[in-house]
Amino acid sequence: MDPRQRRWFLREPSPEAPMSLLCMPYSGCGASMYRAWPSTIGVAEVVPLQLPFRENRSREPHFGTYQRLAAALLDDVGDLITARPYALFGHCGGALPAFELVVEIAARGLPAPDRYFVSSQVAPQDGPWGRFLGLSEQGLRDEIAGLLTEMGAADSAGELVDLFIDVMEADLEANRRYWRPGGSIPCPITALGWSDDVEVPHTLMGGWQVWADTEKEVLPGTHYSFLKAPAELLEVLARRLSLGSVSPAPGPAG
Repeated sequence: MDPRQRRWFLREPSPEAPMSLLCMPYSGCGASMYRAWPSTIGVAEVVPLQLPFRENRSREPHFGTYQRLAAALLDDVGDLITARPYALFGHCGGALPAFELVVEIAARGLPAPDRYFVSSQVAPQDGPWGRFLGLSEQGLRDEIAGLLTEMGAADSAGELVDLFIDVMEADLEANRRYWRPGGSIPCPITALGWSDDVEVPHTLMGGWQVWADTEKEVLPGTHYSFLKAPAELLEVLARRLSLGSVSPAPGPAG
């Protein structure tokens, strides 16, 4: 794997794994946010994606739009990530770039994912939506401090918040600029809501059924519960991350 390809991964995908779960980071964060997740779920290797403008790619410019992000990622590693069965996971601010990646994969005629897992996010035609989009800088700093605490950081203030704020603001601007009318994607969807999520209540996630066959699961927890890979989430993912468990749905992206 050359350096241009390697930069997209926290760790290189194993050539021995029969399947991949590609995980998009949450707004303001990098691939290391998945450090509490197991290395495999079901038959799938967990593969966090590393985006520009954060962590070890902090000197690279921000992607600006989800469309540009998807195009750049597939230009570099499209053939690699679609060479074996795979699925995509994204939570809240990570769910929409993951979805745009599915759209771009279909547009390029690459093999479709077995499934798209969306957690705590409204469908593209129902957004942009979310309290974070209207917060002041100080409000965002407070939220980042809380996020860092949830991620287990020993220091959730000061310099550490400074490292996150520019990434968070740029990611939220990309969210504000993203919208798609209803269409179709060539893979089924699992929509994951959380019982006590006040940021994106699961009752707002009905719009995903416009895009593909969609099943909905409501898991116990709050907006940040996914960070610790709770057993209920792993059970749902493992149930669907089984080779041959789904048949790709026909039809191009809309």
